[in-house]
Parts: sequence; structure tokens; C-alpha cells
Amino acid sequence: MPILHGYDAKQEGTDMRIATRTAAAGIAVIALLGGCTTNPFTGEKQVSKTAKGAAIGAGAGAAIGAISGGDRAKRALIGAGVGALAGGAVGAYMDAQESKLRAQLEGTGVSVTRVGDSLVLNMPGNVTFDTDRADIRAGFYDVLNSVALVLKEFDKTIIEVAGHTDSTGSYEHNQDLSERRADSVAQYLRSQGIDGRRILSRGFGEMKPIATNATPAGREQNRRVQLTLVPLTA
Repeated sequence: MPILHGYDAKQEGTDMRIATRTAAAGIAVIALLGGCTTNPFTGEKQVSKTAKGAAIGAGAGAAIGAISGGDRAKRALIGAGVGALAGGAVGAYMDAQESKLRAQLEGTGVSVTRVGDSLVLNMPGNVTFDTDRADIRAGFYDVLNSVALVLKEFDKTIIEVAGHTDSTGSYEHNQDLSERRADSVAQYLRSQGIDGRRILSRGFGEMKPIATNATPAGREQNRRVQLTLVPLTA
């Protein structure tokens, strides 16, 4: 199945872009409200890990299934003889997959967030790619290899790869960069033996932030690739 690319930015009106930016930023801010704690050593306010996870989950929850082609991917896999999960088996299947991913990714900088029966792997841009580049950093291949091992074992999972940027630079540049980064991760997973029919890829540019773009720390969080793992059900 071919990788699906992002939409043409020229088709989006300026007003719609501004409205979407504002709404997306609002989701991120709301998710972070109340999530600040005081560092006992510095006395400074900081965002708790729980709040960061909530922000990732809020953004991912809105995006799950948003990459067009998900239904086609499911039909193709089921048609090829890959059995779908029965409703009662989904929870246990995703529990086991989550446990193995957490064990493999501990200490790597990649977070694992559970959103219902889906899992979100958040890969920060500062550990995955060099600035303004779409080539995966050599030091990150081991992490992706660990992810691929688990995904090969749990072969009843659809993998949605989404690239994101901060708002620095032009809309068109950010859209293109996010698409190329998502494609790089998707292509590498396929090279590691993941069935390409399970993988969907799209760039969202700057349109789905999980933090404010007004600070360097917030922009760093927004530069990321997210893998959303969705169970294959009939």
C-alpha cells in the first residue's frame, strides 16, 4: 500500500489556517493547565510528566484515524488473511504490546501514551532528526529497531506515522518537512520487515501542537514524529 502524503497547503485558506492553529494550541494549553508543579530544588514552575502525557494524548486522541486510508489498510490486511482481533481480545492484546514497548523504550527519550485501545509513541525531533533535516540520526536507529521488533510480533496493529513541526518558518516549508520526516520513519520501519500495508504516513506541519510555540521549550516539544498504534479490528 502506498504511503499517503499530506494535503496541498495551497488548498487551505488563510483564515482556516489561523483558526486551526488557534484551536490546536488551545487544546495543548488546556491539557497542560493544572499540570504545573514546583521543582523543590530550584523553586521554578515546571510541567509535570503527567501533564505532558495528557497533552500528547489530547493531540493524539483527535488525530487517531485522521490519516486517510485507515479503513482501506484494514480491508487490505483482512483480505490478505491477517486475522482481525475480536472485540474482547483487543484490550489484552494492546496491554501486552504496551508492556513490551515500555520495556524496550525505557530511557530512550521516546514516550508511550495509552489513549483508549490505541498507543502513541512520541519521538521528539531533537533526538530523531538534525535541525531542518529529514534524515534519521544514526544514533536513533537502535530505538527504531526496538520498535520494529515489537511491531513485527504484534502484527495485528495499524501504524499511523505523523510528522509535526513548530511554527518557525513558512507554513509550506513546515508542511513539507513534516511529510519528509514521517516518510523517513515509515520507510525505515518497512525496511525492517514491517508489512507496508500496515503503515500509513502523513505530515501535519505546524497544525497540531502539543505545547506553546511561544517558547523554545514548547517549540522543541512540537517538533516530533508520532506513531499511533491502532488494533486491527473487523
